[in-house]
Amino acid sequence: MQSADIQVDVIIPTQTKYLDLIGSIGERIGRELDLYSGDRDALAYQLNLVLTEATTNAIKHSNYKGPKDCVRITIHIQEDELNIKVFDHGQGFDIEAVPIPDFDNPKENGMGIYFIKTLMDSVTYTRMEEANVLEIKKSLR
Repeated sequence: MQSADIQVDVIIPTQTKYLDLIGSIGERIGRELDLYSGDRDALAYQLNLVLTEATTNAIKHSNYKGPKDCVRITIHIQEDELNIKVFDHGQGFDIEAVPIPDFDNPKENGMGIYFIKTLMDSVTYTRMEEANVLEIKKSLR
């Protein structure tokens, strides 16, 4: 992929069977991103994990209203920054109140936000009237 602006916009039903697709998109972007000077395989893995975790949370915590309910994922690469937004219609949460996982007694869930925050440069969550937005940023320098 060249250094021109890239915009990917995906809308999926709130069904986990689409998680592989979302992860694959992130992985492909990470591997093909010419302007990234770091380890592209590592970036591909990170984007797969981050997109899968963020989308899983959006699906899991959405206010499922039937097959027409959906999650929107946007990926925008502009100059030296990657910006991911995951939009959902769930009740929302306070991202700052999410505890750090207990690694001595790990649980099956509760690791996603920790991984996202650890792997990316900036993570915010905003509750808006029409949707909640998890915004994830990573510098590509």
